[in-house]
Amino acid sequence: MSILHALILALVEGLTEFLPVSSTAHLLFTEELLGIQQSEYVKMFTVSIQFGAILAVVVAYWKRFFINIQWTFYRVLAIAVIPALVLGKLFDDTIESVFEKPLIIAVVLILGGVVLLFIDRIFSNQAEIKDQEVSLRKGLFIGLWQCLAMMPGVSRSAASIIGGMQQGLNRKSAAEFSFFLAVPTMAAVTLYSVFLKDWCVDGYEVKGFEMILSSTENTLVFLIGNVASFIVAFIAIKSFISFLQKYGFKVWGIYRIVVGVILFALFINQAPNESDQQKKPSCETQRSAKR
Repeated sequence: MSILHALILALVEGLTEFLPVSSTAHLLFTEELLGIQQSEYVKMFTVSIQFGAILAVVVAYWKRFFINIQWTFYRVLAIAVIPALVLGKLFDDTIESVFEKPLIIAVVLILGGVVLLFIDRIFSNQAEIKDQEVSLRKGLFIGLWQCLAMMPGVSRSAASIIGGMQQGLNRKSAAEFSFFLAVPTMAAVTLYSVFLKDWCVDGYEVKGFEMILSSTENTLVFLIGNVASFIVAFIAIKSFISFLQKYGFKVWGIYRIVVGVILFALFINQAPNESDQQKKPSCETQRSAKR
């Protein structure tokens, strides 16, 4: 993966991570258009550049995190992130296998778009609360909603925003709470991918940080990717709230359906190359040999 490819992927990640459009689907689409060959480093990179997006949230709302400190706010986030951490660990391999089935992601993207067409109407007449009033119970339920995004194509942002609205938050407060919840959720995923997860490279298990530090190019790609992701995510966060308040979710629903149809058409005739997969060294084989 070249530095230019890394920069483009980081721009896509930063732009789509906090929008209800599925960053996973957009990264998949971008990799296909650029002809980027799938590898463990590419997979790890697309997860690790979320770190830049996390920093964008913290900087954009730095007063909320560091000045106007309310410990209830941190307790609610801690409770809300637990479902994603538990289920993410349990189903990590299953989730990763779905990334090899882009048609499924395309279908999920389309179905999610259909749902967004009706969200404003569904939650139009409810009593509204602010994110400062989110209780531990409401935070837990929003965290459970967020778990729907473990299916690639759903969108973590869409799931948590809808969950927030279902729990009584208005669109602005639900979107902001989704941003806040992204910090511990994405931080955990990023740290796990870089420092804890075993990636299979040429039949051997390596950590993410070992891949990053394995060459000057990999290190540079990682740094550039996170800087670019931070800048674009910061702009997206600032713009999304006002856009959402003005236009609602319908426009995002239409957008998801269009992109989903394009993705479906793009991948409909593609099938995994089984012979290539059989040639890949197995990390399971290496583990058995070590025993």
